[in-house]
Amino acid sequence: MIEINFPSDFNTNLLMLFRWLHFVGGITWLGLLYFFNLVNVPFMKELDAATKGKVLPSLMSRALWWFRWASVLTVLMGLAYWGKIVAVDARNGGFTSAVPMASFFVIWTVAWALMYSCLIPGEGALDKAPVLTVIYIVIVLAAAALFLRLNDHGWESNELLAIGIGGGMGWVMMLNVWGVIWRAQKKIIRWTADNAANGTPIPENAKYLSRQVFLTSRANFWMSFPLLFLMGAASHYPMFGK
Repeated sequence: MIEINFPSDFNTNLLMLFRWLHFVGGITWLGLLYFFNLVNVPFMKELDAATKGKVLPSLMSRALWWFRWASVLTVLMGLAYWGKIVAVDARNGGFTSAVPMASFFVIWTVAWALMYSCLIPGEGALDKAPVLTVIYIVIVLAAAALFLRLNDHGWESNELLAIGIGGGMGWVMMLNVWGVIWRAQKKIIRWTADNAANGTPIPENAKYLSRQVFLTSRANFWMSFPLLFLMGAASHYPMFGK
């Protein structure tokens, strides 16, 4: 018989719980993100207005419920797990967790605000996906470089730094889900359902909001790839730290 011994200390089991819930939430969140971008967007373009009026409200209401709450679960469990890593690194280095934690939230929240401010106009060059792509790449690279610069004391581990950047992208993506995608989609869903049931004209603003949702969802889609790389690199690809 193979002997199985489960760890009995509380901290080990708590960290495993955080990691497991982070995985479950992440699979659900990114799975739906890939479904929206790779399947749902082209599928919706093939539907006529009447069919879309019946399909979109029901489908998107259910899918977006799981989508937005999975993003919260993923980010919160990831932060809880990362916080433990930061605390251990800081204690071993004779410092506190203040700088890594504060720099994470400030830098990546400002990065999201800058990205969103570029999306708001919805016209001219800032309505072009290639232009926004270049701007977003510059913002993310600048945020990552600043995070590394502020956390370069010699005691920060590869895990702390890799997750600090990859998790920062996840933080931006969650803010996109709640601050842009869901805020716009709930209006679009309501207008579409009302149009299908009562023939109420869909407001002209729906096109602007739909475009915001599309561009933001695409940004999240592409950010998910470096995010996943950095999550794997945290434990298996020592590219940061001394």
